[in-house]
Amino acid sequence: MEGWGLNRLLSVVAAKRQTGASLLVTLLALLVAGVVALAIWLAWWMHAPLALRLQPGAPVLDVKVAAGSSAQRAVRDLVAAGVAEPTWLLQGALRLSGQDGHIKAGSYELPPGITPLGLLDKLVRGDTAVRGVTLVEGWTFVQMRAALQQAEHLVPDTQALEPEKIMKTIGRSGQHPEGRFFPDTYVYPKGSSDVDVWRHAAQAMDRKLAEAWGQRAANLPLKSPDEALILASIIEKETGLEADRKLVSGVFINRLRIGMRLQTDPTVAYGAGPDFDGRLRRKHLDTDTPYNTYTRAGLPPTPIAAPGWASLLAAVQPASTKAMYFVARGDGSSQFSENLSQHNQAVRRYILKQP
Repeated sequence: MEGWGLNRLLSVVAAKRQTGASLLVTLLALLVAGVVALAIWLAWWMHAPLALRLQPGAPVLDVKVAAGSSAQRAVRDLVAAGVAEPTWLLQGALRLSGQDGHIKAGSYELPPGITPLGLLDKLVRGDTAVRGVTLVEGWTFVQMRAALQQAEHLVPDTQALEPEKIMKTIGRSGQHPEGRFFPDTYVYPKGSSDVDVWRHAAQAMDRKLAEAWGQRAANLPLKSPDEALILASIIEKETGLEADRKLVSGVFINRLRIGMRLQTDPTVAYGAGPDFDGRLRRKHLDTDTPYNTYTRAGLPPTPIAAPGWASLLAAVQPASTKAMYFVARGDGSSQFSENLSQHNQAVRRYILKQP
């Protein structure tokens, strides 16, 4: 009986051990299954569209990640902006990706249908929302101001400032603003200040003017890059025809060499001020202003518009010509003449329409 009892006890113990082992195996199996299920669900979630709370009528969700933000702060900004996902889930996904330390600051646009994976890619690549504004060749400072004030998602911080204050704000105190901003298309992050665009455009003109001045022809009657800029602005307003730019420059250079007045209408129109209606009259030509090149010799005191690269280059590389006059033909081109007699004939033909 004693042997039987011992055997029975050992049997019971063995059975319990087997049951415990089976339970452990079961728990481990459940744990593995849970981890696999979680991994499958997380993989699905990473490729599924994020829940976004868009403003009525808004095509995208605007999110701004501040400079120096941690992953946790960036996630809080996302959720506050309208990403309707649990904070812990977004933070966990960033941490698991190993990219949580590589998030870049900036303004982002999240379109409907974007996935967590797509969002992470945007944040890491710095694929910020950008816009662009185009400053056109031949535009005046006033026209450029209007374009920047109307530019999409560009904060008009200089809107109420006087031109002198704008120049001071971008570090150019005392410099006249006309012609100092290179005409081009400027791309900026959404929500940027217009001060940034002004500064970039001014720096671009500095570079282009220096490049052109470095390629200037010998013995020009131009004393400085600023004088080249003034002449380039006149050329820009006189013709948009590529083939005529250097010839127009040649005429003005010839006149400057002998002290002959430039007699160019665009400078007179500019000097007439903001009330000028676009039609040049005799009273404008007879009214003396610093910009009236019919009454004053030499270059006007400042540029009259923003010249493009072709006009900058034409100002310092004029065509070698004997022409002293030119008149518009009416088709965008000009008729060049070496003497007053030829010029008067051209005026009768192209302006007065006489045979």
